Amino acid sequence: METRKTKKADLEGKRGYFFEIGLIIALLVVFAAFEYKSYDKITVDLMSRDIDDTPEEIIPITEQKVKPPPPPPPKQVTKITIVEDDIEVEDEIDIDVDADVDTEMEEYIPPKDVDEEIVEAEIFTVVEAMPEFPGGMANLMSYLSNNIKYPPLAKESGIQGRVFINFVVEPNGKISNVKVLRGIGGGCDEEAIRVVKSMPSWKPGMQRGKPVRVSYNLPVKFTLQ
Repeated sequence: METRKTKKADLEGKRGYFFEIGLIIALLVVFAAFEYKSYDKITVDLMSRDIDDTPEEIIPITEQKVKPPPPPPPKQVTKITIVEDDIEVEDEIDIDVDADVDTEMEEYIPPKDVDEEIVEAEIFTVVEAMPEFPGGMANLMSYLSNNIKYPPLAKESGIQGRVFINFVVEPNGKISNVKVLRGIGGGCDEEAIRVVKSMPSWKPGMQRGKPVRVSYNLPVKFTLQ
C-alpha cells in the first residue's frame, strides 16, 4: 500500500524556519550566560549574640543631709514696774493732749548717760599699823611649816631656797592678788601660792584709824632635811 503525505504534513519546506528559531534560542542562551553574575556566599546568623564584658559602673548613692532649722529667738519679756502716784519718776515727759499741728513743740534733748566710775581703793605699801597674821609672826612661821608639802620634783632634783610671794591684805583681812616675785621652780612656786591663798584672815592694816588695802611681801623657805 503506498503511503501518501499531504503538503501540510511535509516539514521539508519549513526547515529554514526551524533553523532560524534554533539560532535565536542559542543566541539567547549565550547572552544569558554572559549576563549571569555570581556573588560571594554570605552566611547570616540571626541567632548570634555579642556578650559585653565591660564591668558595670556602680554610682554611690549620696545622702544629702538637711540642716535642722535654727531655733526661734527667745521671746523678749518687757518688765513693767508699777509705782505709786506720789513717787517721782526720773525722765518724766509732759504730754499735752490738746496739742495739734500748729502747736510748737520743744526740742527733746535726751539725758546724758553718766557712767559710774568704779574707783578701786588705793593699795598701800607702808601704813601706820601693818597687817598681822593671827597670833603674830611665830604663828605664821608655824602655819607655813605645818601646811607646806615639799613638791616631789623639787625633792628629787634637790631644789631648795626661798620663794618670795606678794599679796594684798584687804580691809576685811582677806588675802587677794597672790603672785610670785621670785621663784625657784620645781613646783615650789605653785605650792607657796597654794599655802598663802589658804591662810586665814589677817588683822588688816590701819591708816588714820581706818582699815586699808596693804601690799605684803612674804618669803616662803623650802629646805631639804
